[in-house]
Amino acid sequence: MTGTLAGALLLSGCAGAAVTLDPAPDAADPACAPAMVAMPTQLTGLDQRETTAQATTAWGDPAAIVLKCGVHVQEPVADPCVSVNGVDWILAWEDDQADPASAASDSPTRATSGSPSPAASSASAGERSEDPTGTWTATTFGRTPAIRVTFDASKVPSSSLLTELDSAVSQIPQTKRCQSVQDLQYHR
Repeated sequence: MTGTLAGALLLSGCAGAAVTLDPAPDAADPACAPAMVAMPTQLTGLDQRETTAQATTAWGDPAAIVLKCGVHVQEPVADPCVSVNGVDWILAWEDDQADPASAASDSPTRATSGSPSPAASSASAGERSEDPTGTWTATTFGRTPAIRVTFDASKVPSSSLLTELDSAVSQIPQTKRCQSVQDLQYHR
């Protein structure tokens, strides 16, 4: 029995350490549970990792993708918003040096300007207009609680990342959609 326990502990040590994260402010929201259970075990070819916080997960070793459920979206949002398979995402550049695990902050989505989006536009979210690098976030818009994905754009293609997450993210109902400036002008 002692040999079996020692062997199990040795094997569990080989699996790699859990990614240390803090939970998002609303991680305990019951709506996060179905989305988290539906997360893929592989994302853009990277294996899912264990994390240390509720309603979080990560992929890759070292973590190239970090996801948190229960984040807040501060409106209005000035960052680009793209729709991928019926899920609206706010895209924001975070840092050109930081790794996703350290960049995954609990700060609300904020406006940034002049940063190239890893996805070309909502009309062609599957095509990238350029190859931006650095750490980016994609935060769901119109879903409460929101889900934020922090990823290294030099290692992870945003178009397939967001497509592969749509089924899990859709477990949280969408209550509103991104609107363009043109949409808002017609509603005056």
